[in-house]
Amino acid sequence: MPEPSHTLTVGQVAQRSGVAVSALHFYEAKGLISSTRTSGNQRRYSRDVLRRVAFIRFAQRVGVPLAEIRAALASLPEQRTPTRADWARLSAEWRARLDARIVALQRLRDNLADCIGCGCLSLDRCALANPHDVLAASGPGPRRLLAGLPAVGDDPARPVPTGTPPPPADGPTTVSRPGRTAQTTGTDPGRHREA
Repeated sequence: MPEPSHTLTVGQVAQRSGVAVSALHFYEAKGLISSTRTSGNQRRYSRDVLRRVAFIRFAQRVGVPLAEIRAALASLPEQRTPTRADWARLSAEWRARLDARIVALQRLRDNLADCIGCGCLSLDRCALANPHDVLAASGPGPRRLLAGLPAVGDDPARPVPTGTPPPPADGPTTVSRPGRTAQTTGTDPGRHREA
């Protein structure tokens, strides 16, 4: 059996990685991978590009932005094949970020059918959980889902302070929605009626 070459053509990388040639060109243009050129101006990739491409694809699949992937790959050596220790260091750096992403995905999965504090007030429960859109005072976006999660670009190891929305007023709370109005009673927040 012939010994494998230390370099691969773009077609070989595409075949082995399952990534289209155009995607490899894109990754190279974005600085995620690199190649050398032959005298005939053909791309040649070192074999370690296969692991980099696998890393890129998997990170993209779980929703990591290309900018974060590029920053992580930039910490790996370019002039030599990354060692097990290099990949272990990168893995340790990403652990907190991935753990925060897992928490966010679990929160989304578990709470999507309920009020998330986005301000739409389209669910009957929002009239109880977020009357008059009180969560708007704590910032933009789905406040209940974002509570305690780091903001994009923040250090995932640093918790974000969470605000507690003020309790509902004692009187009735009316929340308008297109075509309907939901009203809660101040004495029993579990009871509401639609007008």
